[in-house]
Amino acid sequence: MKTVTLFKCLADESRLKLVMIIHKAGEACVCDLMTALDIDQPKTSRHLGDLRKCGLLKDERRGKWVYYSLHPDLPEWAASIIEITAKANNEILAPALKAMPTTSAIDYCR
Repeated sequence: MKTVTLFKCLADESRLKLVMIIHKAGEACVCDLMTALDIDQPKTSRHLGDLRKCGLLKDERRGKWVYYSLHPDLPEWAASIIEITAKANNEILAPALKAMPTTSAIDYCR
């Protein structure tokens, strides 16, 4: 991954927040992320697709849900940037993570 690619992918506020939330949560489905950021499903899915194409996220289908996590092959420097950014922005992440459902995503997304 090129440095400029990482920063272009994270230049949008919603994409940046999605990556930080997924970093903190470990993984999340679209419905969890919609709730966390209070944005609609098409916009959430589009941003997640962009992040997947950039190589930042991987997706895994489980039944009818798709779960997103940070790509395991992210270069160490890129993972470090995401981790440091998430730690430095807890005031943004805390409300979003609190808004995510505490029940399983399958129960929530029905």
